[in-house]
Order: sequence, then structure tokens, then C-alpha cells
Amino acid sequence: MKIIEQSCEWIQKPILPLENIEYVGRVCYKSEDKITLGSAEKFVRTILNRGHESVIEHVNASVKFITNRGVTHELVRHRLCAFSQESTRYVDYQKEMEFIKPVWWSSLDSSAKTKLWTDAMQASEMYYKALRECGWRPEQAREVLPNSLKTEIIVTANLREWRHIFKLRTSKAAHPQMRDLMLKCLEMFKTDFPILFDEFDSEE
Repeated sequence: MKIIEQSCEWIQKPILPLENIEYVGRVCYKSEDKITLGSAEKFVRTILNRGHESVIEHVNASVKFITNRGVTHELVRHRLCAFSQESTRYVDYQKEMEFIKPVWWSSLDSSAKTKLWTDAMQASEMYYKALRECGWRPEQAREVLPNSLKTEIIVTANLREWRHIFKLRTSKAAHPQMRDLMLKCLEMFKTDFPILFDEFDSEE
């Protein structure tokens, strides 16, 4: 059994997103002749302030998340996305299983609550392997796998949908494991596309 931290990374970053957004937006107003070097930033700020967010739907971004199964159960509810996820039907976990550390624990110590969780993870790994040895296929033995099981998922969405995801999933009302992951992801977007994402609070 191995316990790891959740993480995220770029798979596909949009190229010249502001310039593309400006072009499609100016088609609406037939003002393409006003496009100049450096005009995109001001234009995008203006359309966001006006709530004219449909034009940013033309730009997509893809992110790979390593997290637990419980988080992905929530994440896939965002239907305006494309998802490709590690499959418990076809992946055989007979080797060392990986589990995601709960973010509300700063460290995994020797306390009773830590032991309860780690014991449960070890038990699920043991029972899974036992079922596989009894002849169950991976898609059958997965019935004993917990929400804490590590999984990988690629998410592709347009920038308007990413804004919606961050609005919901970085809220203090969001599940702590989800919020921690999305705050990390938001920092990536804010670093690379500040005009589009700076309004979102990434403070813990």
C-alpha cells in the first residue's frame, strides 16, 4: 500500500487564447478592423465585465488530475466537459495499490483516526487481492475498492466551463478534498491566463 498526495498538471494549454477570444467576439460586432497588437487583453476584460462569456467557450483546456475516486464522482457531474478516467474494470490492482491522503490531515501520524483509515485501506487491498486469487476478474473484485483509491482523470472543457467549475469547487462549501485540488488547478489557470481567472479567490 502506498499513500500519495493528489495533484494536477496541464495536458493541453490553449495557444493565444485572448487573441482567439477577441477575434470571435469582434465577429459579433463586425469590428475585426479594430484588432491591433495588444488589443486582446482590453477586449477580453470588457466582455467579461459585460457578462458576454459565450465567446470564451471557443477556447478549450485539458488538465490531468491524480486524485481519489470520491472526488472524480463529483467532478464528472460537470457535464459540459470531456472525461477520460482510469478504469477499475480493466486496470488490475494486484500490485501495490495507491491511496490519496485526506487533505484535512497535515500528516499521517500514529493517532487512532489515522490508524482506522490506514487499516481500512490495507483491508480493501487485501480483500481485492484475495478475490483476484479466487478467480474474480478486476471488474468484479473492484466492488471492495474505497473512495480513497487513487485514480487519474483527464478533463477537457472550454474556459467558460472552467470558470464555472472553479466558482463551485473552490468555494468554502465544497468538499475539502475537491477544494484543495481545484485551488491547485486554479493557480495554474491564474498563472497562465490571469485576465480570465484573476477574479477567483485562490486563498486557502
